[in-house]
Amino acid sequence: MTKSQTITVDEYIAKQSPDMQRVLQKLRELICAELPPEASEKISYGMPTFYLKQNLIHYAAFKDHIGIFPQPQCIDAIPEAAPYRSGKGTLRFESDRELPWDLIKKLVQQRLQETAVPL
Repeated sequence: MTKSQTITVDEYIAKQSPDMQRVLQKLRELICAELPPEASEKISYGMPTFYLKQNLIHYAAFKDHIGIFPQPQCIDAIPEAAPYRSGKGTLRFESDRELPWDLIKKLVQQRLQETAVPL
């Protein structure tokens, strides 16, 4: 992606359907609430990403699901994430169902522990 194609997280969310926008905004707010204030957001690999000294967690909208990309070891550390695993470091949540918000909080907290970022 060239600099001229770079978009913000707000622009990424705004390009989605209204229903997907609502879910993505709620997801964004939930993740943000779990992170220390010095964490930032950016687009990385074409996806909204939370960053604190390194990429912590990515998320993305797809036609019929939302993908969350923490890291493989993060998924491995949380057994209840297993049913949502769709790739080595990928969790897939169907967009017509409520996201498992408590699980997502655990994933964020696990990523913070893995990266040794103090809470």
